[in-house]
Amino acid sequence: MDGCLDEAKIVKTIVHAGSRVVPFRSGTKVTFHFQTRKCDGTLLDDSRTRQKPMELVLGKKFKLEVWEAIVQQMAVGEVARFRCDQSLVLQYPFVAKTIRDAAKPPEERKHCCGMTVQNEGIGYRDLDELFVQPQDLEFTIELLSVESPGEYEQESWQLSDEEKLQRVNQLREQGNTAYGQQRYAAALESYSYAIGIIEQLMLKEKPDEPEWVELARLKVPLLLNYSQCRLLERDYYAVIEHCTEVLRYEPDCVKALFRRGKAHAGAWNLDRARADFERCAGLDPSLTVAIGRELVKLGEQARLRDVEDRLKYQKLF
Repeated sequence: MDGCLDEAKIVKTIVHAGSRVVPFRSGTKVTFHFQTRKCDGTLLDDSRTRQKPMELVLGKKFKLEVWEAIVQQMAVGEVARFRCDQSLVLQYPFVAKTIRDAAKPPEERKHCCGMTVQNEGIGYRDLDELFVQPQDLEFTIELLSVESPGEYEQESWQLSDEEKLQRVNQLREQGNTAYGQQRYAAALESYSYAIGIIEQLMLKEKPDEPEWVELARLKVPLLLNYSQCRLLERDYYAVIEHCTEVLRYEPDCVKALFRRGKAHAGAWNLDRARADFERCAGLDPSLTVAIGRELVKLGEQARLRDVEDRLKYQKLF
């Protein structure tokens, strides 16, 4: 039990004995199902209705400290009830709101700050009542698994900066392997995750300082790979956006210009496509033949558009 909590304020009742006791330490990941009830039996929350158990990493200052304490009293596979004094569960309405909101589409989630709570409440009637009238709560916990640090893949926020960079390299390799196997959705997921980690690291650095520039250098190939996958999916505007970002870092990047040109052509931005292709040819003469083919296609597209425009014009009269 965490020494910061008063054991006298927690009453445990074992419902079903567990199979094995596992040592707990900071960084241990526990996975469990929970039910939360008022002491009159009223059910507030049940993780099984979301079909997703709760995951908690010990020692990361979770808002509901009592949950860290009670799971450490359990064995794997055990089911137990814990009646907890109201002083230990004052944060529960906010934790419950976060869990409930996570199951909703993003557009239905509502930010909850101190002013919002004061004026409009938490957003759930039962949690509003619990916030106004704190009371003891009973948690029924089924401890599904306990994983020591190193036994599970850590989320990016749990990693040190050095570990994040190692994770970026792993994700890039995973993405490249998936791309080679034509599993483009998996490749996109790996590249996107890696880009997100680098962006987190870049936020900590001052733009154009050596550390920031080095992170940007690592980001460029990921953006290019991501763009190529999007190009294959004909998501042209995503390709234009990400290739344009590459060109902010490396203005003469031929791959970014070529892929952006292809995307502009796909989106019928023919003048912009021509400008990108012609710049490519100027930067890399070895692409003259390939660029020539693309320019011929652009000419055909332009003629097709002219025909379509004339037909539309004729229909007006």
